[in-house]
Amino acid sequence: MTDSVLSATRLSEGSVSAAVAGTIARPLAAECVGTAFLLMAVVGSGIMAERLSGGNVGLALLANTIATGAVLVVLIAIFGPISGGHFNPAVTLFFMLRRGIGAWRGSLYVLAQVTGAIAGVWAAHAMFATPIIEVSSKLRDGSAQWWSEFVATFGLVLTIAGGIRFAPASVAWLAGLYITSAYWFTASTSFANPAVTIARSLTNSFAGVAPHSIAGFLVAQILGSIAAFGIAQWIFAE
Repeated sequence: MTDSVLSATRLSEGSVSAAVAGTIARPLAAECVGTAFLLMAVVGSGIMAERLSGGNVGLALLANTIATGAVLVVLIAIFGPISGGHFNPAVTLFFMLRRGIGAWRGSLYVLAQVTGAIAGVWAAHAMFATPIIEVSSKLRDGSAQWWSEFVATFGLVLTIAGGIRFAPASVAWLAGLYITSAYWFTASTSFANPAVTIARSLTNSFAGVAPHSIAGFLVAQILGSIAAFGIAQWIFAE
């Protein structure tokens, strides 16, 4: 009798573990694949724009901007119902702070996002027949760049928070339009995403950022997310 109870208990625990694994697997896959496509758009469109713009940096940036903003709308719309459509550790941090997602799940999201971002860069390189493994030499240092990343991330997270509060059906469009705009009103061209920042250090193309510049960007992005959470708690209070 005891053996039967123990066996039943183990089977029950195994079923619960399998159910939990199944529950988290789909959101993690969505975050990984979504972030990969985001980086394919950022890096791939940058390579294409640089090749076709004839040296016109403004035109190349415009093409890069449109592709990035457009794909972000699509990705949030299709993956949002599965994982929330974060594709960004700064956004995941915001949801962790507002207790919409636990620390363990949030950590797994960040791991999936960074993994997907790096895979997306490599996929873009393969499509354009450039070396798969690269390291960027494009320095983006200085207080103006860091301040820009703080502002860009603060604005993105605040946009998402306001969208969730007042226009939940429009969050995908709001985030895409914000990033499209922030490409041009920030000196850093609005990375606003730690996973994107890390992955872009692995491409020596138009979208690259030197590894030496990463630390300042990451700190600014994290602080921007925390600051946006604090403001959103007050300004968007129910």
